[in-house]
Amino acid sequence: MDKRKLGANGENIACKYLEKQGYKILERNKHYSRFCELDIIAKYKDTTVFVEVKTRRTNDFGTPVEAITKSKFQNIVKGVQYYLSENKVHDYRIDVVGITLRPEIKIEHLKNVSLS
Repeated sequence: MDKRKLGANGENIACKYLEKQGYKILERNKHYSRFCELDIIAKYKDTTVFVEVKTRRTNDFGTPVEAITKSKFQNIVKGVQYYLSENKVHDYRIDVVGITLRPEIKIEHLKNVSLS
């Protein structure tokens, strides 16, 4: 499985997980530039949730969540700012969903993530 298929597979798993948790998926793969993509935009109650999904086959080289660098997170924040400038959003947050596929599917959901 190449990286693109791995990522798409992880995003599909994340969407199903989020929907089971009561989230409504609004958009997927919203691009603002070559470096700025929002994986999932969802609604949970009255909050718009921007979800970054990281998928790894195994945790042999670290967990998926550990793969989110400071620069990657800054690009996510830029995407959120673009989205907020185009849409009326009052309450929002950034979540991260890490998915490990083997030895079994494991989902880690971090809510309201920031760099501080």
